[in-house]
Amino acid sequence: MGVVTRAKKRRLDEECSNRRLAPGGGEDLISRLPVDLLISIITVRPGKDTARTQILSQRWRPLWRSAPLNLEARGQCWDVLRTHNGPVHRFSLSWEFDFGRRFPVVDSILGSPRLNHLQEFELFYCNNCSQNPQVPRSVLRLSPTLCVLRICSKVQSTSISYGDCLRAQFPTPQLTLSNVNIRESALHGLLSQCPILESLVLAGNRGCRRMWISSSTLRSLGVSNDCICKEEKLEEVVIEDVPLLERLTPLSIWQGGFVIRASQAPKLKTLGYLSHEISTLELGTMVFQMMVPVSLSNVMRTVKILALYTSPNLDAVILFIKCFPCIEKLYIMLKAFNQGNLKNIQRNISLECLDLHLKMVEFSNYQGNMSDLNFIRFFVLNARVLECIKLVAHRDKCEAKWIEKQNQKLQLYGRASRSVHLIFKLITGPVVWYT
Repeated sequence: MGVVTRAKKRRLDEECSNRRLAPGGGEDLISRLPVDLLISIITVRPGKDTARTQILSQRWRPLWRSAPLNLEARGQCWDVLRTHNGPVHRFSLSWEFDFGRRFPVVDSILGSPRLNHLQEFELFYCNNCSQNPQVPRSVLRLSPTLCVLRICSKVQSTSISYGDCLRAQFPTPQLTLSNVNIRESALHGLLSQCPILESLVLAGNRGCRRMWISSSTLRSLGVSNDCICKEEKLEEVVIEDVPLLERLTPLSIWQGGFVIRASQAPKLKTLGYLSHEISTLELGTMVFQMMVPVSLSNVMRTVKILALYTSPNLDAVILFIKCFPCIEKLYIMLKAFNQGNLKNIQRNISLECLDLHLKMVEFSNYQGNMSDLNFIRFFVLNARVLECIKLVAHRDKCEAKWIEKQNQKLQLYGRASRSVHLIFKLITGPVVWYT
């Protein structure tokens, strides 16, 4: 074992104390960056990582206490708010509510001056009591600097009152309400206080059966009616005077009779998942009844991304391709049950979408049976500019032999596009919605 001389030890100590040297002996160029850039690095890191930057060097040590913080907390988080002197940029609070009808601790936390310049706020809570508490009023009184607000519950009992919605002042571009009890008047009152709303997600809420929205700034709208109480679920969405709408996503329509009416959608680019549970879909002059177009005289050329939740019915999908001839990405979630005897006979067909635009197709809930195979072969044999086919399959483990066999059955050697390739995603959990 080598001996460390006194001179060598002195040299090592000098290198360790030199602020311009990295721990590995090289020059620490990051620590020499301007303070504003170092603070930006701290800000984009998760909360637990930002505190660790204090051990990097003496120059990093004081920065964390003044840098904008991205904070994720479960329950009380006073220790962080006390020790951190700077503002909080993003705050995600998970709370389990099981006492009384109010959120006294949440109100106290949100009253901290550290949140005066808050830009993003998320409240995730679980109500374990039988009462129906109100969402904390402190949530609806946050700083006017708020850009993103998400209120999500695991149960549909916590409510937002009409009076609180009218008192709220939110220049909030992004708003999400999930599993919240909110009446129609309260929802419309809240939306009226969001003059620059760009993204709105309403998922599984209770109390509002008909939603009407008019916004000159809205670009993305996501809705679902997976509400436990069938009598108070969302049944109809009317979209009027929303000229900038680019994304319309029925996230999960599990109960039939759902109606979507959009009088104008001149910039719509992303649409779906569409399913048979949407009894009526109106897009300008285009009308669909139970996923069947009433007339093929009109087409919508702005849509680039289309998502369908359907059985592997090739005839139905071809009708959609005709209605949206400029689709570049097609997402199809195949129904795992009640597929019927769909043979999907192979055919050669020429359509604008298949000849010029379609580049990616993703199939979820892929089983690999004959109905699925014939369904996918249609795109392999007809899509001339197709680049990628993604197959999302539920299997316990990734089986190389099964994948090889599926490649052979899909007959890629007869493909219309020379550059197309297959990607298998084998997962055991639920299939996530497309992004």
